[in-house]
Amino acid sequence: MIPLSSISFLYELYKQYPSIQTDTRKLQPGDIYFALKGANFNGNVFVEKALEAGAAYAVVDEHVEVNEKWANQLILVKDGLTCLQDLAKHHREQFKIPFIGITGSNGKTTTKELVSTVLASHYITYTTKGNLNNHIGVPLTLLSIQPDAQMAVIEMGANHLHEIESYCTYAMPNYGLITNCGKAHLEGFGSEEGVKKGKGELFDYLRAHDGTAFIMSDYDYLTQLSTGILHTICYGSHSGELQANASAHNGFLKVNFTKGFPFDTIQTQLVGAYNLPNILAAVSIGLYFKVPAEKIKSAIEHYTPTNSRSQLLKWNNNDVILDAYNANPSSMQLAIENFAKLQAEHKIVCIGGMKELGSSSKEEHQQLIKQLEQYAWEHVVLVGGDFEQCQHHYTYFPNAQAAKKWLHEQAFSNRSILIKGSRGIQMEQVLEN
Repeated sequence: MIPLSSISFLYELYKQYPSIQTDTRKLQPGDIYFALKGANFNGNVFVEKALEAGAAYAVVDEHVEVNEKWANQLILVKDGLTCLQDLAKHHREQFKIPFIGITGSNGKTTTKELVSTVLASHYITYTTKGNLNNHIGVPLTLLSIQPDAQMAVIEMGANHLHEIESYCTYAMPNYGLITNCGKAHLEGFGSEEGVKKGKGELFDYLRAHDGTAFIMSDYDYLTQLSTGILHTICYGSHSGELQANASAHNGFLKVNFTKGFPFDTIQTQLVGAYNLPNILAAVSIGLYFKVPAEKIKSAIEHYTPTNSRSQLLKWNNNDVILDAYNANPSSMQLAIENFAKLQAEHKIVCIGGMKELGSSSKEEHQQLIKQLEQYAWEHVVLVGGDFEQCQHHYTYFPNAQAAKKWLHEQAFSNRSILIKGSRGIQMEQVLEN
């Protein structure tokens, strides 16, 4: 077992074996295994398994007994997670390229995907895989960036104050955007003002380090949060260097530009006018970094959403809007409003409960029911969460499997169906065979 002398020493090993893994189930020969600990797991227990699988080294923060032949492949540190983050920071410091930080209550993963797709059409671009956007995912993302990188796009998720602040200390973004600040993770942030303060930590970092902020000018609070940042690029529906509005074509979002873009329209494969800010962010960033307009247009028009985000699907001869990756009161409200405006005769709403809302959870679920009652739907199905405690006249099921059974029994055809809910409810299950 080798006590870690310095991050520089570990970094030299990383340059020889530039692949980090924290899960032995995904480990490949030649990876460096970091034995992380949490409330319900201890990666030190799996060190020998990692070495058997071909790990080049294992970074541990406990004394671990392994076969003597692997003794010189163990690196002992004070804390595995801190070491991972320190290594990520050291790696980040080797680059002199744009690092774009993205956070927000809704749409940050879609925005990250769109921004990276646009930039990748012209530059070698590295970005967050999936939603690896937390205290483990952000450093792993940074350590996945190779020396040929010309652009990096880093998604940052947070459910409490000072979380984004901590990510910035090792991601060191020199550009950034906040998609929006809504009623998400209220249990951790305490209030919408707490959300703004927490997400605003990205702008705080940019302000203190002479960074550049991209701002959706329709949201006054983002303009306020960006006060004091010397370099700002604005976009929106009515003001900013780039302006556009939303319409729909064959169920998909069509973006109509009125200023700042040489093409009149971009026809997307995304559902919902609520994706307009996400598209504008990608176009604005592409233009700023001199990606040719025709590449921007093509990249966005060919982008197909995955992971149950703003997808329009055909299912048993029905049109389904599947937006079940996550949900909070703000995103739920937008999804329902968008669905209500959809030109269709027979509409069915299937929505799952919302998580991490703390003491306001029941009230927020009841408010959502109140919103649903403003429209005429063929059916409304509520699933799980605090809907169980609410007053309503709709169909209720305790989980997605029960809702699935009901939906399949109805044998609906030629209907429009909205499916949305928090990740913990797994509303996509209602479509499974």
